[in-house]
Amino acid sequence: MEKTERFGLDFSTFVRLIDNLHDEIIIYDNNYRMLYVNKACERHYGFTQEEMIGLPFWEVVRKHRAWDRSVLPAVYKFKRPVKQEQKTYLGLDVLSIATPILDCNGNVEYVLFSIRDNYHEGKIPCRGELTTEQDEVENAPPSDLIYHSRPMEIAVESARKVASISSTCLLLGESGCGKSLLAKFIHATGNRATKPFVVVNCAAIPEHLFESELFGHVRGAFSGAVQRRGGLFAQAEGGTLFLDEISELPLPMQPKILHAVQEREYRPVGSSQTVTANVRILAASNKNLEHMVQSGAFRQDLFFRLNVFDILIPPLRERRNDIVPLLHHFLNRFGKQHGRGKRLSSDAQTLLCQYSWPGNIRELAHLVERLVVTVEPEEITVDHLPASIYETSAQAVSSTMGEEGLDDALSAMERKLILNARALHGSTRKVAAALHISQTRASRLIHKYTSKTKRKQLIESE
Repeated sequence: MEKTERFGLDFSTFVRLIDNLHDEIIIYDNNYRMLYVNKACERHYGFTQEEMIGLPFWEVVRKHRAWDRSVLPAVYKFKRPVKQEQKTYLGLDVLSIATPILDCNGNVEYVLFSIRDNYHEGKIPCRGELTTEQDEVENAPPSDLIYHSRPMEIAVESARKVASISSTCLLLGESGCGKSLLAKFIHATGNRATKPFVVVNCAAIPEHLFESELFGHVRGAFSGAVQRRGGLFAQAEGGTLFLDEISELPLPMQPKILHAVQEREYRPVGSSQTVTANVRILAASNKNLEHMVQSGAFRQDLFFRLNVFDILIPPLRERRNDIVPLLHHFLNRFGKQHGRGKRLSSDAQTLLCQYSWPGNIRELAHLVERLVVTVEPEEITVDHLPASIYETSAQAVSSTMGEEGLDDALSAMERKLILNARALHGSTRKVAAALHISQTRASRLIHKYTSKTKRKQLIESE
């Protein structure tokens, strides 16, 4: 496109300048279709520009919870500017200013959004009532779960299904992958949300105090028991008791927990009377309980009783689409907490996405907080990352190459990326979008690395 006489800028240069604004800019048409969003959307929501523009508005609000509420329906309805404080999906407080552009007949032609970080101006409420669809969104249960990947979406869908029942549920996954957060989500989404959510860290309670901590005791039950004391079961009455690291439960306590879960009653230490327990039990383990049953370290009957429903939370290395939104979520959180706003360079973000994250989300959160506190410049670059990130990436490259040369290793990596993208996304259009290449190139590479039969199936599926 030729440069305009007035500004002397071609279109691509103009877009590049808008992309580098700190404020987020969004342009909608007259019917909820997003025409443009600049790169600030990644900091706010963890989505790329391409992903945001391709998502229907109500899917962005309902499924991906980009904001806690949207002002767009009110702008369409009242045809006037609206200013409103919001909290984004990644936990950032923003001020959204939406301005409608009207056509010659007074109808909305476009809506322009300017979204600014960390403003604390007074909110201008929308006048009138929002649409029914918007009411449904605002009444949806809140969640701090941050995910974009399909594996984590499956885990959350499973959690929603078991949220409103009283049966026990076992959450499985590596340390730091988000089991406690999913347990809170199950409680907050279910019909016990207004009741207590009590966490028991089974690894942190001394064995000789376990029974008293869980079931309480009566006065005189043992030396030092000068008064009656309710336990954690009593604290969770009507709500949820979350037994974290259940694999560390001492063997002598396991039959007593089994009785409490199965019969919904327990007996305080030193008491002859049983107490009814209206408590929903959730448990979590980062160890293989079936192997522990086989070795005699965990009771089989208790395992079966806890494992009525089980949800496997995949490690972060198996849901890499979650890394970018999590990075920005913790940058926002710790930046606000420590008063030190930071951003990641594209190279640093790429390197962090290649890292294996053996400590999962907990490791990622700790690293981001460390970087926010210790890095002086506003931009965090690859030079600020710890050596362990480089070493892991280098080992991954070495293991990929093996005894092959660079060209063969690059070809093998390309093949792996193409086949993984095809398996995950299906169509050549979606593969191209995921890998940020043209659809023609995606088709050519798929043709190169797949069999004739699989290529035919792919074409038929499109």
